[in-house]
Amino acid sequence: MRNPGSNARPGSSRPGSSTPPPGTRRASQPGAIRSEEWRAGTSGPTASPPASRPITSSGRAPDGNTATGPGNPPRRNPFADEGTPPSRLQQVLARAGVSSRRDAEALITAGRVQVDGVTVRELGTRADPVRHQITVDGRPISVTTVVRYFALNKPRGYLSTVEDPFGRPTVMELVPPAPGLFPVGRLDEESEGLLLFTTDGEWAQRVTHPKFGCTKEYDVEVYGTPSRETMETLRAPLEIGPGDRSTGAEVDVIATSGRNTRLRIILHEGRNRQIRRMCEAVGLSVVSLVRVRVGGVRLGSLPVGQWRTLTSNEVESVSTTPAPRRGKATTTRRRPPSATRSIAAPQDRRPAWGERRPS
Repeated sequence: MRNPGSNARPGSSRPGSSTPPPGTRRASQPGAIRSEEWRAGTSGPTASPPASRPITSSGRAPDGNTATGPGNPPRRNPFADEGTPPSRLQQVLARAGVSSRRDAEALITAGRVQVDGVTVRELGTRADPVRHQITVDGRPISVTTVVRYFALNKPRGYLSTVEDPFGRPTVMELVPPAPGLFPVGRLDEESEGLLLFTTDGEWAQRVTHPKFGCTKEYDVEVYGTPSRETMETLRAPLEIGPGDRSTGAEVDVIATSGRNTRLRIILHEGRNRQIRRMCEAVGLSVVSLVRVRVGGVRLGSLPVGQWRTLTSNEVESVSTTPAPRRGKATTTRRRPPSATRSIAAPQDRRPAWGERRPS
């Protein structure tokens, strides 16, 4: 696995530590079954359950005793540092491949699911799949499917795909190997910046699908100085290909340097090479493109080629992103210029009002 930069990766544990570093997966519990074994109805020996107990939505253990008190002090959340928040039982079962979430709810209410040997019927019950042994009809589920959330500062020259048939470098070489891990969305080979990874398909859907309104922010350097009309065109819905029309973007000038201009572009959707095609449609040439934010997750000072585990707050910031109201405009503009008109700014023109002349 390639690791440009320093040898000590962010989030790694000290040598000799018995605690696995964040981002690594525990081995399956003895007797744990995977989804294919579950459907086949086979299983191994049952492992001894740990001593900790799950917490229901009412704050009580499934056996009716209070989950906290003099004899049961509150437990530290083991995901506080690893970035994996506690999940509802139906979510854990669905992610483990046992069934769909709706079918998992039926399994729970039917009394077929046990946590640490205690039958759970309440749908609001949350359990830590690493610390609790979860069984269905007496057979433990595999904990190798515990979800992970990573952030990578992608360098140029890497494809945002799990594997490439031509053997070209992929972003999977830069993150810890984990079953089911995949990049969320993509950055093209020549683009850089924040790229998220997860094993959680539902979470990835909230990041990538436009209906959830998860914004992506980019630092884009273009050649020349865009005119005021060019900026308005970029902000409006724009034809970027045959039958392919963007929904508009937030575009502002960050700074000018020589003959180049740095733009801040915020998208509310994620089409293939969208920013490059938007710039091409208005006659701008992209010099560099760096993604600096996805939802509430920021690139920050993460070195190029390095990864880190997302915090629970970052994970939740994406999971709770409200979907935009249907029909509500995502951008504001003074007037709608032609969506198909290409506007290239002459390099020797007089700057428009509010623009800075390159030094």
